[in-house]
Amino acid sequence: MTVTWGNTMKITTRLMLIACLVLPFAACKKEEAPKEAVAAPVAVPTTGDKRAWQDYIKDVAKRNMDGVTSPPFAYFLPDASSPDFAGEYERQLEKMKGDVGRGILEGNMLVFGSPASAQMADAVIESFQGIQAGSMKGVKVVFVGAAADNERVKAAVTPAGVDYVFVQTK
Repeated sequence: MTVTWGNTMKITTRLMLIACLVLPFAACKKEEAPKEAVAAPVAVPTTGDKRAWQDYIKDVAKRNMDGVTSPPFAYFLPDASSPDFAGEYERQLEKMKGDVGRGILEGNMLVFGSPASAQMADAVIESFQGIQAGSMKGVKVVFVGAAADNERVKAAVTPAGVDYVFVQTK
């Protein structure tokens, strides 16, 4: 086989063409995004500090968003010893009953939490009374409270067909 000037030019031209096609893709290789560090969970507050509890419940909500397609509905009661607790309880209960009574669509999440776990459990139970069985399939309900309140909240909400999650405060 005789290599001629014409063959050499064809080979060189082809190699240059291949290089021109491949180089942009190699040069455009995107840098891998730095992996975000997973933040440590917010610790359960040891006092009745309202802000600390709200931050904790917000963190719990963020950590339970899998399968949720909308911003969560969050319900909070302050410590039972706080001023105007009875008024706050009544207002929150009214809001909870209204929201749950209207119906919650699939892909939503309800988060209930309080340092006053027993009172929050009472409010959740009352707000789910009379809700049609199976009417909340695909809705996630997260109860943040004491282990002693878990079973009674679970018994009140599961007939509605919700995905129930319990997060124990210690």
